[in-house]
Amino acid sequence: MDPSMFVPYTPQTNGVPLESKLATYMNRQNSAIALGTTVVTKHLSNLSLDSQKKVTASPEFVPGRTLTGSNNNSPNLFNNSYHSQENVGGTTYFYLGNAAADAVGTEEGTETIGNVGAGQIGYVYPGTPAHLQPVKPTKPVSSNSSSAPSTPPPQATTGFFVSESLRMDIVQKNALTLAQPDVVRFPDLPNEVDNYHELCPLEPIHKPASTMLGYQTSTYKATSIKSGTRYCLRRVHDFRLANTKCMMLVDMWKRISHTNLVQLREVFTTKAFGDHSMVFVYDYHPGSETLLNKHFSSTEVNGYTDPFSSDPNAPRPYSHTKNTILRQQHSSMLSESVIWSYIIQLTAALRVVHAAGLAYRCLDPTKVLLTSQTRLRLSCVAIPDVVTFDGNAANPLSLIAHYQQEDLIALGKLVLALACRSLLSVHRDNMQASLELVARSYSADLRNLILYLLSNQARRSVTDLMPMIGARFYTQLDAAQLKSDILENELAKELENGRLFKLLVKLSTINERPDLNMEPTWAETGDRYMLKLFRDYVFHQVAADGRPWLDMAHVISCLNKLDSGSQDKVCLMSRDEQSILVVSYAELRQCLETSFGELVQSTKEVV
Repeated sequence: MDPSMFVPYTPQTNGVPLESKLATYMNRQNSAIALGTTVVTKHLSNLSLDSQKKVTASPEFVPGRTLTGSNNNSPNLFNNSYHSQENVGGTTYFYLGNAAADAVGTEEGTETIGNVGAGQIGYVYPGTPAHLQPVKPTKPVSSNSSSAPSTPPPQATTGFFVSESLRMDIVQKNALTLAQPDVVRFPDLPNEVDNYHELCPLEPIHKPASTMLGYQTSTYKATSIKSGTRYCLRRVHDFRLANTKCMMLVDMWKRISHTNLVQLREVFTTKAFGDHSMVFVYDYHPGSETLLNKHFSSTEVNGYTDPFSSDPNAPRPYSHTKNTILRQQHSSMLSESVIWSYIIQLTAALRVVHAAGLAYRCLDPTKVLLTSQTRLRLSCVAIPDVVTFDGNAANPLSLIAHYQQEDLIALGKLVLALACRSLLSVHRDNMQASLELVARSYSADLRNLILYLLSNQARRSVTDLMPMIGARFYTQLDAAQLKSDILENELAKELENGRLFKLLVKLSTINERPDLNMEPTWAETGDRYMLKLFRDYVFHQVAADGRPWLDMAHVISCLNKLDSGSQDKVCLMSRDEQSILVVSYAELRQCLETSFGELVQSTKEVV
């Protein structure tokens, strides 16, 4: 660090302590040598870092540490080693004698001010925090050895911050949210589509575009021009809206809000892509993954032919692969608790949708998203209602009851595929073998639920599944509340960190400020001087052998006391070790508020 970066300070005549010089701070060893090697040699015999050697001198005093037999309420903490004191601005300053007349001893980076004898106390700057002691060596250290006992490096603590897994998950989602479009890879993307810009494809460009009910679709992340919020845009290629009656269903979908549904925001048509496209705008959940990619083999994912489709022309599975696919090992199958968790979330979403007089109509592994580790959300709502709308129908809701029954059949197929970990298990040729596998591997309740959903009963309701779910619902509720408690505890940590961050901002704007209103001495005198010494006390602690001691507990404890204005006393020492101050955290807080208030007032005056 260049000493020329700091404004030189001239000693004041009003009794304010001498300001420390950065050059003095950086070259303390050279200053100690200049005082005379004879004095240094004399006092080296009184100092020892050997934990096995008995020392008859009084215990070493470290700033902030309570001395045995001393009175914390009295400023006379230094065994009357100071020669004078003065009260300036309500703060008592203690002055040492002539530094040239006092001995300064050094051993292995430890500096001692004053004559250290059997009845005196040595002062170490800045010193080890009160609750920390140098770690004793595992092996005896020879008295002839000049090296200090080794101490392990301080370990980073996670008690003050969010857990690493949660932090990385949030960081990854933020990175996906803030991703910018690549104009080199996607030169044909429009700059703006209606009220959205910064379009980023969410599907690999090298793969064939997905289809939905016969229409080609593509998905993008986009930013709203009005609010700056990121949304997911699902585009239906080359689609013309023939009848606006279907917009009544869109309005009904927009009013549905549920934790297991991807919220629909708006629907509009556009020619920005070079054709007549219809765009559905949904909430964006970064890092989402479909059930198809999460729980099914890569071969089935790459060759996915939608076995949930009722199209008779869809490819049928080869019969010779039937036994191989259905012969699942128990280790590769999903646990029953996970399957029931999915069932509860899916039925909760369908219950709300059906109660609103609508049907989902696209319940398959490609449309169900895992937006977190265990949270399911149904995507692509309202698209089937729009693209398959019959303009000749007098009432768009006339077929809703039929579509709701199809939702339950699709739910049964999805649960069966998850239980067997195979998409081919839902084909009619494999259905019986799949149900036998479920009966051997899972409870009777799960098998009965699948049979009920796949039955040919005329009227079924999603609420009829509640008796089959039974007490498992409470397990899911307990898991959700437990996760909420964990996230609340993590949020509480960041709440405290935010409070301390505001305090650090105030300290940083005051410390080492060159001048204020053309007054060069503003940052080096009075309140600012004490805050500067406090900064050193908090952040520049060193161990007994001179190495930096990084202690998060010490930093947070000091900042909390400063923020609360505690009456506890703290001993501050200048970098040149010529001035020692004993102040309370309440006085330091007053200094902080006064100095920061002056900065704020100066800003207003300039404006």
